[in-house]
Amino acid sequence: MANSAELKRTIPGSPFQEKLQKIYLDKSVLAHESERYLSAVDKFVELYGDGDLSIYSAPGRTEVCGNHTDHQHGKVLAASLNLDVIAVVKKTEDQRICIKSEGFPEDQVDISVLEPVSEEEGTSASLIRGVVAWFKDRGYEIGGFDAYTTSQVLKGSGMSSSAAFEVLVGTILSGLYNDMKVDSVQIAIASQYAENVFFGKPSGLMDQMACSVGGMISIDFKDPANPVIHQLDTDFSQFGYALCITDTKGSHADLTEDYAAIPQEMKQVASYFGKEFLRDVDEAKFFSAIPKLRETCGDRPVLRAMHFFAEEQRVDSQVRSLESGDFDSFLKGEQSSGNSSFKYLQNVTSPKREREQNIPVALSVSDLVLQDRGASRVHGGGFAGTIQAFVPHDLVTAYQEALDSVFGEGSCHVLQIRKYGGMKVTE
Repeated sequence: MANSAELKRTIPGSPFQEKLQKIYLDKSVLAHESERYLSAVDKFVELYGDGDLSIYSAPGRTEVCGNHTDHQHGKVLAASLNLDVIAVVKKTEDQRICIKSEGFPEDQVDISVLEPVSEEEGTSASLIRGVVAWFKDRGYEIGGFDAYTTSQVLKGSGMSSSAAFEVLVGTILSGLYNDMKVDSVQIAIASQYAENVFFGKPSGLMDQMACSVGGMISIDFKDPANPVIHQLDTDFSQFGYALCITDTKGSHADLTEDYAAIPQEMKQVASYFGKEFLRDVDEAKFFSAIPKLRETCGDRPVLRAMHFFAEEQRVDSQVRSLESGDFDSFLKGEQSSGNSSFKYLQNVTSPKREREQNIPVALSVSDLVLQDRGASRVHGGGFAGTIQAFVPHDLVTAYQEALDSVFGEGSCHVLQIRKYGGMKVTE
């Protein structure tokens, strides 16, 4: 830890700049990142005063394959991104956590109360309280702190800003009170608990796991308490492709029912076979029962279950393609996954918003630019938000210009996979 003056001397120095290069990967952004860190230190001191300060980071994430499978104990392929939320932090002696996030009101959470508060449901305060409650229940040390955060993982961007925030809180608690000994998987589980129980959103574990663990990972959630994680050493640029994520500017307001319907309908199919999750249903029995399932559950649950079973196989195939260097097969798999989400999972538009078709428009523009090169697909939860594309290097400029012309300047981001999850940046 260091005071603000010491941090402001450290950040421009060569060792810290080398660390920033490893985190953000792109040398052209180092000056911007340095200024971002320095500004965050100044803002913290303005809000909370000087003292022993430290800086933490948690990345956004991208889902590469396994769309809406984690909540059914399925498999996913995901990665952390070189966009993050950072926090300047000071430990306090009281039982209060105060977090001021840039552009948002300050959250003040009294952590002597660690039960869900109904008035907090759906707020960042509920996420803070939930993460702390999980730590306390598992016997970890907890305590108060002040923090100022600034984020590149924009709310509603499809890169899991809420998961990044949850992981950041967990990583801070690990650093300030537990000597950074709470492992990344446990921090992810704490984050999901906060989102499910305190925030009130029935999310799976994929978002939090990708943000917390870092790098490109495949995850098998057959036993959610003990997920099997496999790290992949993947750099899309070595194949001549860039990862592009476009924010289509669709609003997530009033879409909770759409998101919740997917796991509900998948579980409805599973319950027909006496199971709680589709992962435990025999695929052959499912297909032979489709006529009866259509009568009992309806067609959309059946289609969504078909997506799940196909996506399970695709994740395994995508991992094999990347590890063998067969990028053409990987691209075909990505396009197949996107088509399945569109046709079977049906999470590219909301039935409530017939006039708003942001994601299909973005995918159509992508098709026009990419032709038969690359791949594009809905990204993350769907219904609004973002698409993901794998774009040949020689088409990146044209692709960005085309998507930005439809959704606004700066909508299309060219990103890289960072190898770090939630981390303490300062010594």
